[in-house]
Amino acid sequence: MKKTGSAGLPVLTALFAALIFVVTAYLFHIPTPATGGYIHLGDAFLYLAASILPVPYAVAAGGIGEALSDGLTGSAVYALPTFLVKSVMVLFFTSSAKKVIVRRNLAACAAAGAVCIAGYYLTEVVLLHSFAAPVAEIPGNLIQAAASAAIYILLGRSFDRLKVKEHLAALVGQR
Repeated sequence: MKKTGSAGLPVLTALFAALIFVVTAYLFHIPTPATGGYIHLGDAFLYLAASILPVPYAVAAGGIGEALSDGLTGSAVYALPTFLVKSVMVLFFTSSAKKVIVRRNLAACAAAGAVCIAGYYLTEVVLLHSFAAPVAEIPGNLIQAAASAAIYILLGRSFDRLKVKEHLAALVGQR
């Protein structure tokens, strides 16, 4: 295969951002009428991006993909908070390991889930001017965090068996 050099990482970043957007906005997008929010599995792909891409690229892929989802599905008020929350979530993962599923990335699922729950709770506190009302979002965010972690682990193990990270590194010239 031809190596793409420095252009490979931005292209891979854009592909992850698009994947994260589509999964968040349209696939397994479950509205929660009680709160006006929704449960999605986009975070699983955010975690994959964070486990494969270097930090600045993972921040871009995750933040842009998830914020676009809010902006283009009627939740524009959440786009900036989403960009910030999702950008922080990727910081717990490492892309420097040879595999996707390593101890640090498993622990990162819990830390990222906690940041997601806390970040959206604080966002709702600001938007609703209430500390009590946003509590209704917590169960949905817990479900989303657990489901995203489970999907991430399943996909990550598959990626590791297929040596996807190795192949991508060779493709983008990062070997």
